[in-house]
Amino acid sequence: MARIEFPPAFRWGASTASYQIEGGWREDEKGESIWDRFSHTPGRIKNGDTGDIACDSYHRFEDDIALLQEMNLSSYRFSIAWPRIQPSGRGKANSKGLDYYGRLTDALLGAGIRPFPTLYHWDLPQALEDAGGWPHRDTAGRFTDYAEIMISALGDRISDWIIFNEPAVFTALGYYLGTHAPGRSSLEDLLRASHTVNLAQGQAFAAMKATRSDSFIGTAHSMSSCEPAGDKEADLQAAERWHGLSNLLFLEPALNGKYPDIFPDGPPLDEMGFQDGDMEQIRAPMDFVGINLYSRTRVTAQSGGPLNIGAVPVPVENDDSSSITDIGWEVWPDALYDMLMRITNDYDRPIIEVTENGCAYNDSPDHQGVIQDSRRTRFFQGYLEAVARAISDGADVRGYHAWSLLDNFEWAEGYGQRFGLSWVDFKTGQRTLKESGRWYGTLAAENGFST
Repeated sequence: MARIEFPPAFRWGASTASYQIEGGWREDEKGESIWDRFSHTPGRIKNGDTGDIACDSYHRFEDDIALLQEMNLSSYRFSIAWPRIQPSGRGKANSKGLDYYGRLTDALLGAGIRPFPTLYHWDLPQALEDAGGWPHRDTAGRFTDYAEIMISALGDRISDWIIFNEPAVFTALGYYLGTHAPGRSSLEDLLRASHTVNLAQGQAFAAMKATRSDSFIGTAHSMSSCEPAGDKEADLQAAERWHGLSNLLFLEPALNGKYPDIFPDGPPLDEMGFQDGDMEQIRAPMDFVGINLYSRTRVTAQSGGPLNIGAVPVPVENDDSSSITDIGWEVWPDALYDMLMRITNDYDRPIIEVTENGCAYNDSPDHQGVIQDSRRTRFFQGYLEAVARAISDGADVRGYHAWSLLDNFEWAEGYGQRFGLSWVDFKTGQRTLKESGRWYGTLAAENGFST
């Protein structure tokens, strides 16, 4: 039996998102978000589910902290609902919203847990969407104002911040594919939203550093290792272009002040709404790179393709049902190792935090109320072995956050997919730690595990 150990002071954590767990959607002067509007639109979410109540963490965050303590975790990645702070996305802060996150922060610190907030995990104030949303350049300034409010209010207690969660996902699914809020389907909207988000990222980073120069700031990027689907050179080159599009569109501008070199005629700056001086504004020398990863992507060369880059992803063919999660995603631990090493080698060994990694398995409590979810435990064992291997090979990975602390509202899937280390009874709000959560708690206490 082999033993896998992690570096001293390695942070073990779990992640959540405001709309997915908080509920309290109309309480204490909170404004409407695009997910409030989207989930209440018939036909958008499976089973007509909404996040109106979700896990009721707005009232039960003490229960969530108790779970973190039971698992011996030292970091909690949560997100702040922008409409709780600025109901219309602009103007003075809502004191009740600030009070909620202040109480959550103080309770975490009292429990010896690092508060690790994400400023934007997809719940844009609906009023800003009505004014144009992320494709509207002015939204970058509105977001920067919000970021300044938060670091001014909580920067004396919170040192580590995440600006965006998965900008490549919320821009593509929200403005191009239309499957997530706000449900638009426009290539022009996607291009303009992507550039506005990059502007917002750079401007918010600068503003937050100006307020708290010692703050530790990054963004959580959705990433997937990109492999050629065939053995032709064209497929290899296509995989590289897809890597640039899916993994680097919001990282390369921040760290190197330019867009990835993936477009045949250069980045479509006019269509993106580019203005003189923008490249300086989007640069943000992040203190760390957050990586959210679930699986790999196989890519083939094809004329045209998204944004005319000549590459398209293809379905992964896997006959082993044990290597597919209940949501249909492939289990491929090497993807995390490959991605950690790719970012390490390409960006001069930055500090990395794994900000999301997890799996959907819908195991239910047995007759004794125990949730025997051994598949989730095996998933974590495989992916954490990959993290340990990357650290051994030179990656500066400082923390790992399981997705998710709780079963929750899983966006367009509603409540049909369970990613949590803790089972949630959505009728009563009761939380029950799964067997995978108990295993994870032992891992965190021992800072390692046996295979």
